This record gives sequence, C-alpha cells and structure tokens, in this order.
Amino acid sequence: MKIAIHNSPGSFSDRWIAYCEAEGIEYKTVDCYKDSIIQDLSDCDALMWHFSQNNPKAILFAKQLLFSLQQSGIRVFPDFNTVWHFDDKVGQKYLLEAIAAPLVPTWIFYSKNEAILWAKNTSYPKVFKLRGGAGSQNVRLLKNYRQTRRLIRKAFNRGFAAYDPRGSLKERWRLFRLNKTDLRDIFEGIVRFVIPPPYARLRGREKGYVYFQEFIADNDHDIRVVVIRDKAFAIKRMVRSGDFRASGSGNILYDRGLFDEDTIKLSFSSAGKLKSQCVAFDFVHDNVKPLLVEISYGFSPSGYDLCPGYWDKDLNWHEGKFNPYGWMVEIIS
Repeated sequence: MKIAIHNSPGSFSDRWIAYCEAEGIEYKTVDCYKDSIIQDLSDCDALMWHFSQNNPKAILFAKQLLFSLQQSGIRVFPDFNTVWHFDDKVGQKYLLEAIAAPLVPTWIFYSKNEAILWAKNTSYPKVFKLRGGAGSQNVRLLKNYRQTRRLIRKAFNRGFAAYDPRGSLKERWRLFRLNKTDLRDIFEGIVRFVIPPPYARLRGREKGYVYFQEFIADNDHDIRVVVIRDKAFAIKRMVRSGDFRASGSGNILYDRGLFDEDTIKLSFSSAGKLKSQCVAFDFVHDNVKPLLVEISYGFSPSGYDLCPGYWDKDLNWHEGKFNPYGWMVEIIS
C-alpha cells in the first residue's frame, strides 16, 4: 500500500505525513493541481487531500478529481459519501431530511413569490444563510418580515456576494480585541471592501434561491461531534459575545461531562446512514432533543488538540491523547 498525499501546510496533510513516517507507511507527496496528477498517481493505491472551501483552485475541481479516482478503483480521502455535500447547505438539507436526521427546521425557496408568502405567515426570528461559508460566514438573524422581504428580493435580483466584507471586518475586530489577531489583519479586512478574496471572485454571486432555518432560542453554545468511522470526539463552542453564532467563535470547552451520550449515539447513527469516512455534526438543543444545524468533513486541527479522549461505537470512553488524523490514514490503508 502506497499513499499519495497532497501536501498543503496547515491542513490535515501535516498530521497525515507525520503519522505515515511514525508508522512506517509508504507515502509520497503530490501536487493535485498539476495536469499530470493522474500519471503521478500511477504507482499509488490511494490519495488523501484535505481541501478548503476557501481555496479558489480547489473549488474548481477537487471533488471531480477525487470522484474520478474513486470510480477508477483508487482509494481516496475524502470519498464521495464524505464530501459531495461539503460547503453546500442546500444539498445537506435534502440529504439530512432523506435519512430522517433531526435537522433544525429548514426551508428553501426557488420562487420569490413563494418565499414572500411564507415570510408573511411565518414566526420570527429566523436564520438566513447562503449555501456556502464556514465559521458562521453568510449567516444572519432576521427579526421581522420587513428584513426578510428585503433579503428575498435581493436573492432573486442582484444576489449576494460569497464574501461579506462588513461581517468579516467586524469579526476581525472582535478577534483583535481578544488579542487573537493584529492590525495587519484589520487592514486586510478594510482592503477586502475593494478587493474580495479570490474564492469569492470565482464563485460569483449567490442568487435564485433563499435558505432559512428556525432559530433555536436559549442556546449559548453549540456542540460539534466528529465521527471517524467507529470513533468520535466532541467540543463545545460558546457563542460570540452579543451574538447568536458559535461556529468560529474560538471559545471552546472540552470536558467530557459537557456531552450527553444521546448526542454521541445520534452522531454515530447518522454517520452510519451517511456512510461517511469522517463527518463533523453541529448540534443545538431545543430543551427536548439535539437538533442538527449542518455538517462538514473538515475542521481546523488546532481546535481539537485539547480533546481529553474519545468514544468508540459502543459509547465506551477512552481517556487520553489520540490521533484522529492517523485514523483517517488507517481508513484507506
């Protein structure tokens, strides 16, 4: 078994390479952006590539390359079941409903008139989202019909940029006040009002649909559970001060006692239905049961290094350090 790894510093690839070297697993690094990538993989049995939704080049073809290789018999991470819905909240709505997962009530409209009629008769607040974006990007809380109607009209007219410079600058300023970034980052945020990031220019404007979710009140956090085949670990993410969003807040708690077994059990069950190699579930709670907000295959490694242990599929707890990136390698090796 020889594994090809697309080496992208700061991604999972750092951990994959370290694991292969420590365990004596044969590997080589490749550049998936080369036109010769298929030939470069001729001596390999598998390809691993952790790509981001904010990488403009990966947006163009990462899924197509992985799916083509999988079709040819080469093992890949992430595979089709794991990644086809990545950074696509629209696709996730239909997928999670199809497997009867406990999704937060979600509505998508492809007609302006139908959306406005719904908006007139629904209760508020509601959460508006675009189909793409991580770390709470492109997410807004709508408090009344007037706000909602304005967004619906925009969705079916000019549409929305994939990058929100105002929201981004506000987030950069929040992190600056917490000493988690510097003035250079603030300056970049100001420049982004004039020059959007490359991925946003590539994506163009989002329009022709609107996506809403029910606002689940009284949640000062969300729970993220990551399932990698028969193992799971979790973090608790607190919402930003004066906000309702937890994803990307950077305020993370890890103690095992913060997580109930029902949520972990539900995560294993849902991952099994998805047939996913790796899936991160984001949950909120309605005071009765956990509800899914969205899913992803990727996550920022540094946010999980302090997890004190993990659960196996029988809900047994394993205390101590663990290597989930090694688990990913083991899946395809």
